[in-house]
Amino acid sequence: MYNSRRIMIMLIAIVFSISATAQSLQDGIKMYNYEKYQSAERILSPLAANDAMANYYLGLCQLQEGDAAKANATFSKFPQDAANLSGLARVFFINKDVAKGMQAAKDLAAKSKKKEWQAEKYAADAITYTTGGDYNQAIFWYKDVLTKSPDDAATHLGLGDALRKIPGGGGDAMTNYESVTEKDAKNSLAFTRIGDLWYEAKNYQSALDNYAKAKDADNTNPLPYRALARAFSSSGKFKQGLENSQKYYELSDKTPMDKINYAEALFLAQNNCEAAKMAKDMLNDVTDYKQKTELYGILGFAEAQCGDSIDAIKNIRIYLGRQEPSKVLPTDYVNVGKLFLKMGMLDSAVTYYNKGIANDTGANKTDIYRQIAEAFKTRKDYCNSAAWYDNLIKANPATQPADYAWRGIMYYYCKDYVKAMKSYNDFEVKYPDQPSIPYWQGRIQQVIDSDAVSGAAVPYFMKWFGKIGDNYEKKNELKGPYEYLVYYFYNKKDKENMNMYKEKLRTLDPTNANLKAIEEMEKNANAPKKAKTTTPAKGK
Repeated sequence: MYNSRRIMIMLIAIVFSISATAQSLQDGIKMYNYEKYQSAERILSPLAANDAMANYYLGLCQLQEGDAAKANATFSKFPQDAANLSGLARVFFINKDVAKGMQAAKDLAAKSKKKEWQAEKYAADAITYTTGGDYNQAIFWYKDVLTKSPDDAATHLGLGDALRKIPGGGGDAMTNYESVTEKDAKNSLAFTRIGDLWYEAKNYQSALDNYAKAKDADNTNPLPYRALARAFSSSGKFKQGLENSQKYYELSDKTPMDKINYAEALFLAQNNCEAAKMAKDMLNDVTDYKQKTELYGILGFAEAQCGDSIDAIKNIRIYLGRQEPSKVLPTDYVNVGKLFLKMGMLDSAVTYYNKGIANDTGANKTDIYRQIAEAFKTRKDYCNSAAWYDNLIKANPATQPADYAWRGIMYYYCKDYVKAMKSYNDFEVKYPDQPSIPYWQGRIQQVIDSDAVSGAAVPYFMKWFGKIGDNYEKKNELKGPYEYLVYYFYNKKDKENMNMYKEKLRTLDPTNANLKAIEEMEKNANAPKKAKTTTPAKGK
C-alpha cells in the first residue's frame, strides 16, 4: 500500500514535470515568435541540454542576436535532429555560403516522409528566414508539406513569408495567412502578417484593422503594437503612433534596439526634448555600430527642434557620415536643409534641399518641394520660396490650389510683380473658380499703378467684389481695394464713385489715414484762391 502510493505520487510528479517543461518550451517558442529573444533565451537555456526543440529555438535566438558562431555550436549538439540540422543550414546562409546552405537544406528535405514531413518544412524554413537561397524551392517544399498536413498553421505562415519574397507573391501570401485566421481567430502572428501586407501596399486603414485584430488575439504580443506605431506614424498620426510605441516598449525586452525604436517614436511624435535626452543617455552605453548610428540621427534631428543648433548639426553630420546612403531618407536631407536655413546658412540649406530632391525616387516630389518652399517662407526669404513653389508647380501642374496661390503671393512679397501676375494668371487658367485670384491680381496691379492713374487694378477688384458679395467677413482685405478706388476716382474726377468708396472706407476704418489725406486734398482743391496783391511802383 505504501509503495503503491509512493509510486503514484512519483508518477504524478513526473507528469507535472513533463507538463511544466512542455509549457515552458511553448512559452520560449512564443517569446521567439514575438521577437523577445532575451526572454526566450532565459526560458529555453535550462531546457536545451535535454530537449532538441528547445535547443533549436535557443540557437535561433542566438542567430537573431548576431552570434552565428555560438548558434552553430548550439545546433551541433543535436546533429541528427531535423530542426537543428535546418539551423545549421541557416548558419551557412548567414555566413554567405549559399551553395552549402542549399545543399544542407536539400539533404534535410530528402529525409522527409509522408507521415514525418517535418524535415521538409524545416528545410524550407532555413531558406525562407535567411537570404540568398532559392525561395521558389522553399515554396515547393511548403506546398508539398501541405499535401500531407493541410491545416498546419506554421507551414501556412512559412509559405506566406516565402511568397512575399518573390515578385507578385503578395496575393498568395495573403491567402495563406487568412487560411490560418479562418481556423484560429486567436493566431496573433497571422493577423500581424496580414497587417504587414496591407501596410506594404500603403493601405494603412486595412493594416490598422488587422494589427488591431492581432492585438486583440493576444495582448501580450508586442509586434502588433510596433506595427501599429509604424502605421500610425506613416499616416501622420504621430500621437497614436507614440501611444502604441509605449505599449510595445512595455511588452518588449527593452533591448537597445527597443529603446532606439521608442526614442524614434518620441521624435516622430514631436516629443523632441525627451527623444534627444533618451538618445544622448544611450550613446555611451551602445557599442553596436548601426545602433549608434541610429542614435546620432535621432539625437541630431531632435536637437534641431529642441536644443543647440550647432550641436544638432554636429550630430547630424556624424549620422550622415556613418549611415548607408540608401537608408537616409529624402526628408532627412530636407530637415538638414531647414536647420541650415534656421541658422541663416542659405548655401548649405540649398545644398541639402537639392540632395533631398535627388534622393527622392518617387515620381511625385510635391511634398519635398512644398517643405522647402515653406521653410524659406518661414524665414521670410520670399524670392527663394517663390522659386521653390514654382518648381513644385512645374513638376506637378495638378497640384493643389494653395500651391498656386502661395507662388503668386511669394513673388508679390519678393516684389517681382511680373512673375506674380503671371502666376495668378496661370492659377486662374487652372482653377478659375478660386475667389482669391482677382483679389491678388488687383493687388499686384495696385502696386504697379501706385499713383492710381491707369486704373489697371479696377476690373480685378470689381470682379472680386462680385465674387465675395456684400457680407464678406475678412474686412481688412477690403481696405486696400477701397483706398485704391477712392484715389482712382478722385484722379478721374468721378465724385459719385469716389464718394461711394469713401463711405465704404469710412465704415470700415473711420480713422483711415488715406481717407483723411484725400479729404484734405479735396479741401485744398475747393478752397477759394486768394487775390493777387500788386506792389506799388518805386517812387509812386
